[in-house]
Amino acid sequence: MALRFLTAGESHGPSLTAILEGLPAGVPIDLARLGREMRRRQLGYGRGPRMQFETDTVELVGGVRRGKTLGSPVALSIRNKDASIDRLPVVTQPRPGHADLAGAIKYDHRDIRNVLERASARETAARVAVGALCKQLLSPLGIELASHVIALGSARAKPAAATVARIRRQAEATPLRCLDPQATRKMMREIDACVKAGDTLGGVFEVVAEGVPPGLGSYAHYDRRLDAQLGQAVLSIHAVKAAEVGDGVLAASLRGSAVQDEIFFTKARRFYRSSNRAGGFEGGMTTGQPVVVRGFLKPLSTLRKPLRSVEINTKRPVVATVERSDVTTVPAAGVVGEAMVAFVLARALLEKFGGDSLRELQRNVEGYLQQVRKF
Repeated sequence: MALRFLTAGESHGPSLTAILEGLPAGVPIDLARLGREMRRRQLGYGRGPRMQFETDTVELVGGVRRGKTLGSPVALSIRNKDASIDRLPVVTQPRPGHADLAGAIKYDHRDIRNVLERASARETAARVAVGALCKQLLSPLGIELASHVIALGSARAKPAAATVARIRRQAEATPLRCLDPQATRKMMREIDACVKAGDTLGGVFEVVAEGVPPGLGSYAHYDRRLDAQLGQAVLSIHAVKAAEVGDGVLAASLRGSAVQDEIFFTKARRFYRSSNRAGGFEGGMTTGQPVVVRGFLKPLSTLRKPLRSVEINTKRPVVATVERSDVTTVPAAGVVGEAMVAFVLARALLEKFGGDSLRELQRNVEGYLQQVRKF
């Protein structure tokens, strides 16, 4: 059975719910680790007031017993402290850049709140919970992930060797989860300026996954190319308008001799490459190198100084409704990016290796890696 998940719930509804189907039995679930993942999504300089009082606590309501998965669907619930959806006023002034107007037209809503409550990025809390479980499947197989901010507004971090260990050691506890202290200070100054101006900022996050075996995905069909699946997953994150694998954007402006990752061989290392410009992919398949994926966020659409719009009933010019919002969510989007990458990698592993239990999956993966080491 393929790994898949669904989420349900509204931003100010009673709770968010997620169901993750396809996890093998016997995966140890560390609730403390799950809690840390949820807190990471709420952190970051430039976040709005809701992050100060909303505590995202995950309740496992199915599929786990005595700390291990059962092989049945895992059900998660995250209660909203601010659960006031039925008391909130009707919205008829769509916000540019949001799902408001298109969603109202599509579903024939005259109260735009019916759209914005579900379209809200609050939904990503459920995705992070799902991704945290996927990470706990990947870890026993030697696969670890981390993310960091490489650009925010006009500030960009200096290029750096971003390993998972280094990101966790040097970036995780910083205000913007960035490896470059000088760039961090510039980013914070831009955020402060936007607070005064009632404006918002976008940026770029990078997700790195290490320990991914070669051969996940396939060149045989367009929809089985794993880099394309990762691109779709990252683009599904709120405010992300572009996704990049490896040095994809830079590569478009270079000659081929400066882009390809040359192949070498020694008896000790077997096949290897001295560079990873392709971000761990060739022909839609993993190469065994670190997987590197980036997400590009537009500036958030909800501004403290509202933009021009049109009232949907009278059709008169108005200013858009102002909802509570952040100045920037790039660090948090990186955490969501980790969750989506973890889910896609876990799904690809299960598709290739199968296994109804973690022990069976581990045997299948190890048998394949022995074959790879002899190639």
